[in-house]
Amino acid sequence: MMDFSSLLQPDRGQPARSVTLLAPGGFDAWLTRQPATVRALASAQAFTARPNSVLLFPDGDDIGVVAGVTDPASPWALAKLAETLPEGSYRLDGADVGANALGWLLGQYRFTRYRKVENAGARVLLTRDVGHREEVIRIANATAQVRDLVNTGAGDLGPAELEAEATALARAHQAEIRVTAGDMLARDYPMVHAVGQAATRERAPRLIELHWGNPAHPRIAIVGKGVCFDTGGLDIKPSAGMRLMKKDMGGAAHALALAGLVMAAKLPVRLHLLIPAVENAVSAASFRPGDVLKTRKGLTVENTNTDAEGRLILGDALTRAGEEKPELILDFATLTGAARVALGPDLPPLFTDDEALAEALLAAGVAEEDPVWRLPLWDGYDEMLKSDIADMVNAPDGGFAGAITAALFLRRFVPKDTAWAHLDVFAWRPSAKPGRPKGGDAYALRAAYRMLKGRYSGTRGEVRSVRFGFAQRERRLR
Repeated sequence: MMDFSSLLQPDRGQPARSVTLLAPGGFDAWLTRQPATVRALASAQAFTARPNSVLLFPDGDDIGVVAGVTDPASPWALAKLAETLPEGSYRLDGADVGANALGWLLGQYRFTRYRKVENAGARVLLTRDVGHREEVIRIANATAQVRDLVNTGAGDLGPAELEAEATALARAHQAEIRVTAGDMLARDYPMVHAVGQAATRERAPRLIELHWGNPAHPRIAIVGKGVCFDTGGLDIKPSAGMRLMKKDMGGAAHALALAGLVMAAKLPVRLHLLIPAVENAVSAASFRPGDVLKTRKGLTVENTNTDAEGRLILGDALTRAGEEKPELILDFATLTGAARVALGPDLPPLFTDDEALAEALLAAGVAEEDPVWRLPLWDGYDEMLKSDIADMVNAPDGGFAGAITAALFLRRFVPKDTAWAHLDVFAWRPSAKPGRPKGGDAYALRAAYRMLKGRYSGTRGEVRSVRFGFAQRERRLR
């Protein structure tokens, strides 16, 4: 993963090129203050400070920069500059760095695991707000972690690699990790086992848990769907639908990144991270349409579609999360195509029955320019989950309200007195924007983190991380 710390440095008066940001309407006033040579350059290049346009001009023995931006305070205001400016150090003229530092860092993100990328050199931004610097670097690192994990091919990232990622996170923050697999998985998490049982021994399913923080602090759970590749199972996807299914562990990537932010900020919470990690493969051992599945909660599920597997593994994980009696559960999942049909790639649907939680997440999304959009947990659609032979089906016939019925399925595994929010994230950017290249990306990550900070930063007391260790694991790998 990239190290962003070198790209945002404390401003101690060291030499740096000056950057002026011009919002709409500010160009004419700026131009009248410039010498004739700068005005001539602007005219020759037809520079009028349109958003994402840049003008370089002589400034003593070096160059100066003026850039058109829609909003100088936007997280993405500096992203285009970070992608295009020459190597060197830069300082904002007349303002200090704020939220826009994020775009500066992420504008220099590159995924280089599979190919060499020409090194354009580091563009360093200077800031006087040293405290903010550490926070924005953490957020950039978390976003890059999501991107790296989602961009990685499924051949290099299976359930074992997700476990290794969680293990590294636990080591970094002195947390406790536990992994359930094999016979114990079949007994304790039967839906996770059923979905993953067709995979090879090297890609066997597992339930990954991480515990961190003072047990006396408020308990929260973060759950992420970890389907490392989704063929659709016996209800196999067409090739076009399978093309991007390496990203079906995007929920797990978000959960890992958010957990890392919570622990790095030492929020006064008792954190429980849960990742059901599987590959939905096709083999003689595949679970079948029509199978009735047991669940950790004791309910039975008639499997009407093996390609609706994400909600199955999340059901067992949410049940486990609820057993610790948390006051809040957040889950992230690349769950439904219906969510993309309804809201497109940029707006993750938010589902929750808790009005205060909904308001906090929506407000955080606006503040961070990381929006979510609330969809209803419409009780009237609960009847679509009825089964003639089991307690429920996993996928209703007809396809109506697919994102809603998936969320209603999950709700059945969440304790009624627990605040819970489900985020149906896409985890993929189909076209590039400044600071946001095509490929894996984080959605609602910053919104969720801001909400958690607002909810828990007022709690007093020292955070005490528990010992890092492994509970004994019982496995029977075919």
